[in-house]
This record gives sequence, C-alpha cells and structure tokens, in this order.
Amino acid sequence: MAERVRSLAGDVEAAVSAAMAGAGLVPADPLVRRSDRADFQSNVALSLGKRLGRPPRELASELRAGLADLDWLTDVEVSGPGFLNISLADSRLLDRLAERLADPRLGVEPSRKGETDVVDYSAPNVAKEMHVGHLRSTLIGDALTRVLGFLGATVIRQNHIGDWGTQFGMLIQYLFEHPEAAWRGKDLEAGDAGEAGTAGAVSALDALYRTARAEFDADPAFKERAQRRVVALQSGDEETVSAWREIVAESEETFQQVYRRLGVLLTQEDTKGESFYNPWLHDVVDELSDKGILQDSNGAKVVFFDDIRGPEDKPVPMLVRKSDGGFGYAATDLATIRHSIKDLRGTRMIYIVDARQSQHFEMVFRTARRAGWLTEDLVAVHAANGTINGPDGRPFKTRAGDTVRLADLLDDALRRAREVVAEKDPDLSPDELDDIAHLASVGAVKYAELSTSRTKDYSFDVDRMVNFNGQTGVYLQYTHTRIASILRKAGETGAGRGRFAPELALEPAERALALALDEFGATLDAVAETLEPHQLAGYLYALARAFTAFYESCPVLRGDVPDDVRANRLAFCELTRATLAQGLHLLGIAAPERM
Repeated sequence: MAERVRSLAGDVEAAVSAAMAGAGLVPADPLVRRSDRADFQSNVALSLGKRLGRPPRELASELRAGLADLDWLTDVEVSGPGFLNISLADSRLLDRLAERLADPRLGVEPSRKGETDVVDYSAPNVAKEMHVGHLRSTLIGDALTRVLGFLGATVIRQNHIGDWGTQFGMLIQYLFEHPEAAWRGKDLEAGDAGEAGTAGAVSALDALYRTARAEFDADPAFKERAQRRVVALQSGDEETVSAWREIVAESEETFQQVYRRLGVLLTQEDTKGESFYNPWLHDVVDELSDKGILQDSNGAKVVFFDDIRGPEDKPVPMLVRKSDGGFGYAATDLATIRHSIKDLRGTRMIYIVDARQSQHFEMVFRTARRAGWLTEDLVAVHAANGTINGPDGRPFKTRAGDTVRLADLLDDALRRAREVVAEKDPDLSPDELDDIAHLASVGAVKYAELSTSRTKDYSFDVDRMVNFNGQTGVYLQYTHTRIASILRKAGETGAGRGRFAPELALEPAERALALALDEFGATLDAVAETLEPHQLAGYLYALARAFTAFYESCPVLRGDVPDDVRANRLAFCELTRATLAQGLHLLGIAAPERM
C-alpha cells in the first residue's frame, strides 16, 4: 500500500499541473507549499508570468478556473500579485490519513530503492578515548543510515577507525619496556571503569601514550627504538603485531560499549581501520601515477589543483606518498573511496566528518574523478559537521583545558535526567527510575545534537536538554507516552479503537494535525536528499505541538462526545503515536510507553 499513498501536497501539485496543461501553459514546477492563509499555496503563476510576459494574476485566474470542478478542493482563491490559495475538503484529508494509518509504513514510499549508500562516520582513534568531538559524527551518521535504510536504500556503514601509524610504534615500545604498566581491562580494578560502563583500558592507554610521547620527545635513544618498532610493525613482526592487535581489540570493545550505551547501529562488522587499506596503498599510487595524476615534489608524490592555493598564491598540494616512502592520509582516503566504489558497489559515498576537513575531502573527491573512479552516476559527499560548545558558547573543554570525554558527558546527562525524572514522579521504583533516566538522558543528548543543522555549532547544555518542556527529546518522548496512556485508557474504558470517518467535519486543530501528519514522508525524503537530520527533528517537534493543541481543544475521552467523533479523534491519536514512534526511531531515540 505504501507506494499508493501520495501526499496531499502531491495531490495538489498534480492538480495544478493538470490545470496548466488544460490552459495550454508551458510545463513548470507547480511550486506548491504549505501556507498559513490556506492549506496550500501555489506561486507558479508568478514564475510563469515572468517567462511568458503575462500578468501573473491573469494566469492565476486561468488556473483557478481549471481547478474549479475538483470536488476535493473546497476553495481556490487568487490573492496578492498572483498566488493561488488552495483549501482541501475534510473528506480528502481523512481519506488520506486512513490510508496512512492502515499502512505499516505510514504511507511512506521506499523512494531510495536502487541506491547504495556507503556512510563513513564516527571514526575514533585506537588507544585514545572517545571525546565530545566524536558525538556529532556518530549520531548524525546513525540517523542518516536509519532514514536511508527506511527509504529503501542499501546502506553500508563504515567506521574508519585510526589504528595505524607511527604512534603505535611509540606506544608498543614503551609498553615492552614497562611491563609493569597496567592497561588491560582484566588488570584494572572495576572502579577504573566509568559510569558509562566503558572499560578503563583505553583510558590507561591514552595516559600511557602521553607518557611515551614525552619520552619520545626527550630521549633520542628511546625515539630511535620506537622508530625501529614502527618498522617492525609495518614489516609484520609477530611480537609487535600481536601487541598491536591486543591494543586494537581493547579499544574496539570500548568503542562498542559506548555505541551500545548510545543505542547506535555500528557494530564490530562495520569497522574498517586504516590498516585495512594498507595492502592497496601502493596500487593506488601506481594507478594514479600511470594516469599522470601524481606529480613529484621534492621526492614526494602529490596532486596539485589550479584553483586551490595557499599563502602567497602558491598551490596547495595533496600529499599522497611522502619522500621517505610512507603514505599520507590522502592515500588511505583514496584507497577507501576506490574500495567503496569498486568492491562495495556504492552509488553515493557519504563522509560525516568535521567541517575543518572540507578542503581535504574536496581534493580527494576531485582526484577520484580524475582517476575515473567517480563518474556522473556516482556521488561522493562530505557531510560536514560543526563543533560542540559549552553552555557559554565557547569550545567545550574541561577545567584543565582538555577535551571532554564522551563517557563523562553522557554521565552528566544521566545524572541530571535522574534528578528531573525523580522530581516529576517521586513514586518510581529505583529500577524504573534508572530505566527512564537512561532513556531520557540518551534521548536528550541525541535530540540536542540532531535538532541542530549539522553544519552549525551548538552548545551542550544538560539542564536545557533534559527539560520536559520546550524543543527537547524528553518533551517528544513524554508526548509519546502521553498518547500511549490515552490509548490504553480508551481500551480500559471500552471507548474502542480509532477509525477515521471521512463524513465528519474537522475542527481547526484537527485540520492542522492532519496536515502535519501528512508531511512525514516528504520530510524523510528531504533528510535523505540534504543529509540534514535536523529537518526530521524539527518536524517531530512541530507534530508534537500540533497534537498538544488538538488534545487541548478537541476532547477525546472526556466530555459528551459522539461515538463517531470519539473514534475519529482516537484515530488521530493512533496515527500521531505511530508517526512519533517511527520518527524517533529513525533518530535513534527510544519512544517509551511510560515515562
């Protein structure tokens, strides 16, 4: 049924297009939008007037005449310089909502079928703790993979962790020389693990790396031994590789614990570290050299771009292979995009990475096009994201000036959510309080992230996030539980299930809710096209507000309400609950039945 449920806006667009054809007007986008003056407004007469050299109001009148015989339109008015204000019959609204309620997909078409999206996101570094900077990429990527998958795309998740490089030779050499250093999860006391449940191993490794780095910088002899250890790692020395694998395994388990706590979809199978691409780096360099793309620059292999220039108007090179034979980050990223296209058969490669990497990805994508890997049918997108600031709007740091650990950030949200939930419902049992506080805290963090355009910076303010009022994840979760409670009470009191009745006249709040419910599919399509989850987050908040206005002005269970009206309003409740639940799920936020 999902493929047959067209949006109400789609109905109006088709009608306006038919009216244009009937009037002998040139094809054009009907430019239909929601309006506060009517249900929909079309501005097409204004654009056609400019193209045809005719008065827009005259064209709008012709279009109005072509729409006059449609019985599902109650009013078509020409206003202003040539706008068409269009109002729909209540029966049309209710018929469409009935179709959506009967469809498990809520009438959303699988519009991305045939597309394979390779989504690269999260990307923490081995032997280092996940910090606040990883939150944006992780949550944006998770929401996008959910939406794209729901719309029918084949989605391949890729977690490009940093698990290779000279820092590992330094760390491994230090560990070999200091066997007394406790860093393995099994060697640490339980108290070393944070409230997030993450192992203390990576925290210990992070601290040990800092110590190793200091010794590397201060002791030339240790520096030489560490450099030899890098060579041993790259050469496949069994002892060195075994230590490296143990460090990677401990780190990956810590990452997975954070992902499970956040409820994101990334698994161990989605991990592709930098080391995964090492066997192909020479092939990449050889292919680019054979195609004349690489140039020599003081012994290094680089790519130049005529329009990418730095200070003093000098060209900025993209380093692919260093003069000592090592490889730059660009080599790995080029191997990654080639693998995504040739082996994973991706049609759209999406990289959710900090906006400060924009020039790097522009150069990688342009090089891939020169190589013929990216064609007109294949798209690579850098879905850039901004940064997270503290409540004061400044970069989010600890008092010591360090980057905030992600586990600490989540712990702060959990503690505040527990306080707020306990104050709201002091009769909850400890287990109930823990469960609700966890759902509320994770939902609050996710919604705060996903309600902001990914390109913009935003402030992490725990007190605001866990509020039951305002544009927060907790407010949406609470609205869902409120509707679930209404539906439970309807069942307990014998009010029955909802059923849309097209013969009924709608109250203004019912019409507003109906039009909001009908926008769900179009919102998801917009998210998939723009890669902006905040559009879905904003839509769900608007839907929750429309429901609140409906419930306050249109009695459902209280008062003397005719049975058919009550059933119609219960159907509004059922469809709103289902839409909120599905929308929250696509953002990765739980939709609890009780809260």
